[in-house]
Amino acid sequence: MSTDCVTAALQDNVYELAVLMKRHDIGFVPIVEGSKLIGVVTDRDLVVRGYAEKHSGSTDVATVMTREVKTISPEATADEAARIMANNKIRRLAIVEDGHLIGIVAIGDLAVRDIFVHEAGEALSEISEQGADTGQLSHH
Repeated sequence: MSTDCVTAALQDNVYELAVLMKRHDIGFVPIVEGSKLIGVVTDRDLVVRGYAEKHSGSTDVATVMTREVKTISPEATADEAARIMANNKIRRLAIVEDGHLIGIVAIGDLAVRDIFVHEAGEALSEISEQGADTGQLSHH
């Protein structure tokens, strides 16, 4: 789990999020009010909901943000995290306690622990297969 999360707020715009992603070499930014998680923006969100819809860089974050975010509690096991990722075809999961963001777990975090290599590999395989089925590019 990463606890030093790069985050943004509703007052930020699409361009500022793109710059954050470039600067930190990330493709996922939680959107918070204080420390309360209210959504996330992925690099794909910027493209699909932002630029492909002809929104400018000054467009507000709320326009491209995913509001219904899958989360997990800090007490959850790595196995539970892998299962949620596989079932929802996602690569990152916000760790939230009482509505507040405390960290992010990525599929790669699970894969580095030998005991969870199978679960993480299975989740990644399902995500990649889903991308292939829909003609979408998958990331490895």
